[in-house]
Amino acid sequence: MPNIAVELGKVSASLGVTTAYGEPQEVGGEQFVPVAATWTGFGGGSDDAGNGGGGGGGFSAPIGAYVRRDGQLRFEPNVIALLAVGVPFVCVAGRALTKLVRALKK
Repeated sequence: MPNIAVELGKVSASLGVTTAYGEPQEVGGEQFVPVAATWTGFGGGSDDAGNGGGGGGGFSAPIGAYVRRDGQLRFEPNVIALLAVGVPFVCVAGRALTKLVRALKK
């Protein structure tokens, strides 16, 4: 039976910058590099009898692109996707700030 940790290591080695930044493209004389926010997770385990299992998952949301136009490089966000990625952060930050204010009032 293959070692599940080794197999998960092989899969996760292919993840990283290549999942967040796409291959450079050229459209209409302009060059751009797509950018995404990515999350991945893996897990695995086995029992004393040698029965094991594992799995993983991931998520990727396009948040914009780096565009080279007229010799200048700039980031152009995908506003809808950027809001979708930012909403959970704002919710968590709001709750943390509420708890902090309540703690300071006591």
